Amino acid sequence: MLEHLDDEDIEESNVSTGRLPEIERIQAILDQGYQRYRSVTDGQVADYIPALARASKDAFGASVTGTKGVVLSVGDAAVPFSIQSVSKPFVFALVCATAGERRAAQLLGVNATGLPFNSVMAIELNEDRTMNPMVNAGAIATTSLIPGGTADEKLQVILDGLSAFAGRPLAVNEEVYVSEAETNGRNEGIAHLLSSYGRLGFDPAEATDVYTHQCAIEVTATDLAVMGATLANGGVNPLTGDVVVPPSVCKRVLAVLSTAGLYERSGEWLFDIGLPGKSGVSGGIVTVAPGKGAIGVYSPPLDSAGNSVRGQRLTHYLSESLGLNLFTSTPETSTGFRGLRGNLDVELL
Repeated sequence: MLEHLDDEDIEESNVSTGRLPEIERIQAILDQGYQRYRSVTDGQVADYIPALARASKDAFGASVTGTKGVVLSVGDAAVPFSIQSVSKPFVFALVCATAGERRAAQLLGVNATGLPFNSVMAIELNEDRTMNPMVNAGAIATTSLIPGGTADEKLQVILDGLSAFAGRPLAVNEEVYVSEAETNGRNEGIAHLLSSYGRLGFDPAEATDVYTHQCAIEVTATDLAVMGATLANGGVNPLTGDVVVPPSVCKRVLAVLSTAGLYERSGEWLFDIGLPGKSGVSGGIVTVAPGKGAIGVYSPPLDSAGNSVRGQRLTHYLSESLGLNLFTSTPETSTGFRGLRGNLDVELL
């Protein structure tokens, strides 16, 4: 299971309902969780991309955004960082909105690989050579399908789309982009392999470059919460009221997130937290509670799978304490159910 995420460590566990608790309660729980995990020192800051290695290991912030537009934050929620892999579900949503969900699923695949995010073996093991949009191979293929005849046009569509999700203009951090581009050989190889199998919609070198720019887009934990809340709100940004993508797209994106959002740890994440989520190597995590809102967290130290250590723990705490886990329920005692060995009346509903 995810490291140190035991239900016994959480003081209160609520059944999932169709709404968030009152604002004061959310802020109190957010503050409690922040204080609880801010002193955690486990994990290492990503260093394979030089620009990311300079991130502060002490940075820690989080935000909760509800579908009614409430935004609550704690700690370093306004500190900017590159979005990295957390961009994947939102770019996938843009492709689904333009190509159609079924066509996008056919072209990209939606099954979890059970392998690391940058796996080449996963492509070869899959007979159709499709991945899913949450791993690097599938994400590069997704980016290649973004509308636009040139790399610049595709990047602009992505910037406009992610800005609409965030409810404010976003931009690429050029320093991070340059740093990633200098260490991008594996992604370039993946793109050429996909192209050789006819699974790329654009020139492989240019598709990789657009994808690298995409990962270097700068956001905050609050931005992630607003972006996630847009998916939770049927594609309508809860702050601006703008329709970003259709409700049918949100449903499909969240389904893929549930199975593959945290790569080979996705099953453990769902087991513990019970919500669709997506992590990135800069230390960001977005977690979506459909119909309710979303959590955005930022803390650079990562575990061995590349997921924020503090981010996971705080998200688990918030999921349980705010009653967000989609799989939590209590027995119905007002009907005729008398136990597994007793009689079962037909009036259960």
